[in-house]
Amino acid sequence: MTVTKEESGESPGEDPGEDDLPGAYVPSRRRIERERYKRARARRATAIAALSTLVTGAALSLVVVSAPGWQRTQETFFNGRYAREAFPKVLEGLWLNVRLLLVCGVAVLVLGMLIAVARTLRGPVFFPVRALAAAYTDFFRGLPLIINLMIVVLGVPALRLQGVTVDPVLLGGTALTLTYSAYVAEVFRAGIESVHPSQRAAARSLGLTNRQALRYVVLPQAVRRQVPPLLNDLVSLQKDTGLVSIGGAVDAVRAADIIVGRSLNYTPYIVAGLVFVALTIPMTRFTDWVTARMDRRRAQGGAI
Repeated sequence: MTVTKEESGESPGEDPGEDDLPGAYVPSRRRIERERYKRARARRATAIAALSTLVTGAALSLVVVSAPGWQRTQETFFNGRYAREAFPKVLEGLWLNVRLLLVCGVAVLVLGMLIAVARTLRGPVFFPVRALAAAYTDFFRGLPLIINLMIVVLGVPALRLQGVTVDPVLLGGTALTLTYSAYVAEVFRAGIESVHPSQRAAARSLGLTNRQALRYVVLPQAVRRQVPPLLNDLVSLQKDTGLVSIGGAVDAVRAADIIVGRSLNYTPYIVAGLVFVALTIPMTRFTDWVTARMDRRRAQGGAI
């Protein structure tokens, strides 16, 4: 479609340029006005959002500061002196939480994948394996994590078994792995079952065995589809690593608890909470980005 200079808003007497070459695209005046209108609406929406946020924040601050007990609450929960004292100790304890996240995260992914594969095995000969895998996921998904931690961290040392560690960090990591493997196993199983049976049939028609079809065809598609929920589980695991403190392990939460017990001031808890939030936000935003990217590829008909 050829666009005339009158439609594009140019004067007929102007010198021809690159845009006047045959076949070159020249936006029409209507399109230019439409783009200008969209940019104006975007700037207006941004200004309204910023103003609304400022007004809401100011209103909430006014409500909190004007509360009768604000002075006492500020001294107890937002004391600058105790915050400065707690911050380096909380950061030192946070390194234990990070190590637990890395080690338990890998163990959870591996064990969860094995359980998911066990639950999807076909044939009557694998019925006991499927039943055990289903019982595992049902039990640990239903058992509260805090109770699981108490049983493992406090109960295993009481047995006095030879060669079994009593380290609260290792026992706490084991409890976290047992619980989160059940959740991750269900995520993987949902991904495996979401792959259409024709994919497996096509793989078998090419000469692949059942094991090869699962490894090279089904599992890669299943894992790609389940990346966002897997990342969400890892975010939850990162937060729950703070529960290992119930066994005496000095992580970020326990470091804050020690200062609170000595000073009777709860500011260290706020510091520990903010540190966990600062660690979690990048993982959460990365999860959102991956989810949005996969949604765009799905909408465009690309490979998931």
